[in-house]
Amino acid sequence: MQEFAGRAAVAGIGMTGLTRRSGRTELELAVEASRAALADAGIEPGEVDAVLSYHLNDSAPVVQVARALRIGTLGWHNDISGGGTQAASILGDAAMLISTGTAANVLVYRALNGRSGTRMNTVSTGPQERFTIPYGMAGPVPMFALAAQRYLHDTGLTEEHLHAVVAQSRENAAGNPRALRREPLPLAEYLAKPYVCTPLRTADCCQETDGACALVVRDARLAPEAPRVHAVVRGGGPGCSTMDRAPDVTTIFSAYVAPMLWKTSGLTPRHVEVPLLYDAYSWLVPRQLEDFGLAERADLGPYLLGRGHRKVNPHGGLLSEGYVHGLNNLAQAVRELRGGDHGTALVTGFGGSYGSAALLVAAG
Repeated sequence: MQEFAGRAAVAGIGMTGLTRRSGRTELELAVEASRAALADAGIEPGEVDAVLSYHLNDSAPVVQVARALRIGTLGWHNDISGGGTQAASILGDAAMLISTGTAANVLVYRALNGRSGTRMNTVSTGPQERFTIPYGMAGPVPMFALAAQRYLHDTGLTEEHLHAVVAQSRENAAGNPRALRREPLPLAEYLAKPYVCTPLRTADCCQETDGACALVVRDARLAPEAPRVHAVVRGGGPGCSTMDRAPDVTTIFSAYVAPMLWKTSGLTPRHVEVPLLYDAYSWLVPRQLEDFGLAERADLGPYLLGRGHRKVNPHGGLLSEGYVHGLNNLAQAVRELRGGDHGTALVTGFGGSYGSAALLVAAG
């Protein structure tokens, strides 16, 4: 067990509306979501003693957000450079601040104009692009599409299975008023969608969204009824982020962090009642189901077509609710555990073959 297990709780969540053109600055979005999270936690801005965020040079710095919230004296604060890999592990950063006594109330946020501002499909995948651009592989979509093509070949999954992931996401989002995509997606309509990069169609890629999400993580003694942070891990290795050196380009972060998570937490896949999986691309869902032990590779096809994955991302995830770089999935985990019907939620953060995962448990 990690030292911080059970010592931190997510006491507040807040989100702005999710749009394709907010007409607002990232600072305005961050402040709105943060105020909503603070109100949900029942604390005032002045009680916040740490602020954390992550970004790709596309957000409002924590000092500016703290100033706008009128946090007079700011303690530990950090702008973490990174994307989806941070979506779960930033919760671990907050929990460690609490367990060491550095802070009692930590504000965490992610804000971006991901559609009208800096778009994720323009983000560089690193210096190796100078070697891959001549072959048409520039940016994250072509890179992860190449890994997807190999994964489908190795598993025997087809476009019908990718459709099953997207269609289930839409069905889950149907009752979510925050979701941008709530309409059903029949197979024929899915097949008519244009390719971005084979085998990924437009529907297989997460949305580009303007919006913000925020959390308040507190000392669990101050929030006895809030969901607890049970375990958080972060790691990675060669795979689809380092294709030139990878023995298997289909290997994503979950292959590395899943064993760490189960060893660290003392829990097993059977404990997970709600999986909140980072679905930047549809093929990542079966890959994570397999890696985290939620489904066997040999059973993936029937499992997906039979909608056995209907509990995955019950709000619609990044494919259908919207894209706040994965922090909105963490907010949904809190909603699910507050409802009293579920005891354990798994949240993941994807960044190719590097990433993170967290387990949250209901209070009591």
